[in-house]
Amino acid sequence: MSQPTDPRLIPPGCPAHAQGGNTQLYGTDFAANPEAYYAHLRQAGPSAPVDIAPGVEVELVTSYDAALHILQNPATFPRDARRWNALNEGRVPADSPALPMMAWRRNALFADGADHAKLRQAVTAALATVDERALIRQTQASADYLISGFSSDRHGRAELMAEYAGPLPLLVFSHLFGCPPEIGDRVITGISGIFEGAAGADQILGQALAELISLKHRRPGDDLTTELIRQHTLLTSDRAEADEAVLQQLVTLLSGGTAPLAAAIGTSAALYLGEDWPTGLPVEDAVSQALWSYAPIANYAGHYPTVDIELGERRLRAGDPVLISFAAANTDPRLTEHRAQLNSKAHLAFGAGPHACPAKDPALLIAVTAVECLLNRLPDLELDRPFSALDWVPSPWSRALAALPVRFSPRAVSTASAPYESAAPAVSRPTPGLQPPAAEPAASASTGAGVEDESGQGKKRKAGLFSRFVAWTRGE
Repeated sequence: MSQPTDPRLIPPGCPAHAQGGNTQLYGTDFAANPEAYYAHLRQAGPSAPVDIAPGVEVELVTSYDAALHILQNPATFPRDARRWNALNEGRVPADSPALPMMAWRRNALFADGADHAKLRQAVTAALATVDERALIRQTQASADYLISGFSSDRHGRAELMAEYAGPLPLLVFSHLFGCPPEIGDRVITGISGIFEGAAGADQILGQALAELISLKHRRPGDDLTTELIRQHTLLTSDRAEADEAVLQQLVTLLSGGTAPLAAAIGTSAALYLGEDWPTGLPVEDAVSQALWSYAPIANYAGHYPTVDIELGERRLRAGDPVLISFAAANTDPRLTEHRAQLNSKAHLAFGAGPHACPAKDPALLIAVTAVECLLNRLPDLELDRPFSALDWVPSPWSRALAALPVRFSPRAVSTASAPYESAAPAVSRPTPGLQPPAAEPAASASTGAGVEDESGQGKKRKAGLFSRFVAWTRGE
């Protein structure tokens, strides 16, 4: 289908018109004005071809109705990336940044049918045991710790993406997983490194989670890892198979939960503090607006049609990747006209259909609590520049602020929530069949000098974020 020539439809610096190829959905130009790109792509119909990375073409769905149809019809639009034609034919660069996001992994995101149902049932059953009150306390404790790190700055300034919104989900998830300090440090290092493209980060994360799973077999606890082990043990008697499934589920929860949640917290706080936010509207409304207008997972969810199929005026070929633009679907002009009549949660930020995010409710609870804590602890908090002048991360996959500079009156912030260790357990259901051995030594906490690893060899590691947090909650 020919590209429109009306200059009003051409995004500033649009690579499609500068070079005559597909619209390139990456780089600083796209990050600066994605809505202009989406408006341009909508001229082709409900979907259009784009380059999601150099040399990687996908069909991007920008229509809310078309996105919902695809998400709700996995029989025609499965998620199994092993169907990907270009990858199977060697046409995707081996070092493509699209591969970590789109290549097949042995987890629920890329499974279909009965396999997906089993994997999803295990994770939803485990998540159902999370105690909401405990989760609020854990989020408050994490918030207090992070705010205490910058609230007394004599200049009264902080950068909230790096100092608050980014690390907070990592602390909460490390506790939910039941990590001892040293393993929690490496989990955070690994998942952070993966998002930053650091070499060896996936090995660090995999080894840390494997050690965590082994630890929970020896010393089960009231945590998500122990519950996932229990759920997967019900599915198979093969321990190695079950442990691999648990590891993949933990990776999925981390990758699908921490960075998008950090983006939601940062954007929600920025909206609430922004120049256009109506006085008196609650934090919940800011979080909802962030999810509608700045979907943290902007373009993702690869689908691979089983047959050639028509979508609008375009023909989608079997096995070619079809990605959902959650960001464009949520801001679809046809949808906007009816937003007032829609349920406030009808956005697609958490997906839809059988692959909808199973952790939606905990994620919303963490986001709202995190923003509320920030506003309560620093009541005169202000943006250091207008919301419209904030910079965004140049990624086609996500919509996250690159930085969130703020100013406030310096003050000391002490713990306002229940003591971390006396809070109710994160997971409320017992785990029969998993019995701890007697006299197992407790994991050591960091005092800042280092942490003893789980191998018992006495090797010392520099205390990381989670070790420092645990030590802080213990008053060390």
